[in-house]
Formats: sequence, C-alpha cells, structure tokens
Amino acid sequence: MPSKPRRAITREPGARYTECISCHPLKRTVSIQRAREQHGAYCKLLEELGLEVIRMPRDDLNADSCFVEDTAVVRGGRALMCRPAIESRRGEVGAVAELLEGYLEVTYARPPATIEGGDVIHLEHKLVSGITQRTNRSGVQQMSDWLGVTVDTIEDHGIVHLKSFATYIGNDTIVASDRFSRRDAFRGMTVIRIPEDEAYAADALAIDDVVLMAAGRLSSHKLVRDAGFTVIPVEVSEFEKCEGAITCLSILI
Repeated sequence: MPSKPRRAITREPGARYTECISCHPLKRTVSIQRAREQHGAYCKLLEELGLEVIRMPRDDLNADSCFVEDTAVVRGGRALMCRPAIESRRGEVGAVAELLEGYLEVTYARPPATIEGGDVIHLEHKLVSGITQRTNRSGVQQMSDWLGVTVDTIEDHGIVHLKSFATYIGNDTIVASDRFSRRDAFRGMTVIRIPEDEAYAADALAIDDVVLMAAGRLSSHKLVRDAGFTVIPVEVSEFEKCEGAITCLSILI
C-alpha cells in the first residue's frame, strides 16, 4: 500500500509554455500569465490541504515542463524516472531526478521503454497503466520491476494518457469517462461515470477525502459529492488548452 504523500513537487509554466504539445482548438489563446496565476492558486490549495509544496525553478526551455507528473512514477520510497515518448520532452527529466534523489531511491527507464507518469493510476495494492501513444510495454515492465508492484494495463493507442480518462480518488473509487468505465482493471471497484460532455473532469486529484476537480463540470462534481467526497473546483483552463489537467501539475511524494 502506498504511503500517504507529504509533499508535492510543482513547476510553474515557463517562457515557452505557449509552444506546448497540444491539438486543442483553443491552444492559440493560451495565456502564460493566466496559467501562472492558476498554477499559483493550485499550489496554494495543496498547501492548505496540508502538503509541503516544493516549487522547482522555472524551466524556460521546455514548453511542457509544468506537467511534472509525466517525468516520474513514485511509490514505496522509489522513483522511476520516465522516458517520454516525444524526444523534445526528455530534457524535463534531469532536474526532477536531481530533486527526487534527495528523498527517494531513483533509477531511469531505459530504451526501448517509453513511459510517462500521466499514464499511471495508483491504487492501494497495484498500479494501472495505459499502453498508449506515450507508454509502451517495456516501460510498464521496467516500472513494475523497479517499484516492485503489480501493474495491470489498459491498451488504447488512440489516447495520449490514461489519466485523462480515469483517476483514483480513494475508498476503492474510480472516476472515469464512459469509454473507460467498464475496464477489467477496475473490476470490483466503485466507478463514477463522468458525463461525456464533462469528460475532462475524469482527471481528478484526491488529497485524503478531498477531491480536486476541474471547475465548471457541475454534474461531475455532484456525482463525486454524492459518493461521499468533498469536491473543490480548480480553475485549470490554461492547462486544458495544452492538454494537461489537475494531476499533471504535481508529483506527490
């Protein structure tokens, strides 16, 4: 069973954030200033929920560097440093590894592996990983071997990251878009099915019994509250435009 996180590693959007890897129709409207304001509010909220927030220095070379979750998978006192599928993102990993080495035992994923933290759902006794455009079977195997944990997989090469469609919020409960709500990897769990027109809300972050969800998805918020959780809406519009979401913005350790 994973230990309760005490810290959150974050990184403010850098100077090249508007060059993020994204096919979102509103990408051209991304505001770095608004993104930084939303990021600051996110970090403040994590602190209010009891986490020590470690703010890494801004990376002005790598456009997607604020999405730190993709650089590492952490569990049981160890970290696997990821090997992003898109070569331009590999420059984000080194600085995160240097920081994590102060807290955890660290190793690196090796070729031919590709793996990104946005594909990995942490359950109580196992991981569920996507086999997607960004993570392959070699990456999953290296993660399982290093972290010493069972990893179930959901294969869908039509998606970028699994956690854009399903996340774990505690108490044996998954929130998922309809497309992923009936997968064998979630069998025996409670699955809250997010309405299709609010699918972005499926990427949610749980801190104890509090669930952070993208603002404006009111039906999804109600479903999660009705299941017994406290929901805090979070403004992440400028990260949605770069195909990122709430979990992408931190590594919990």
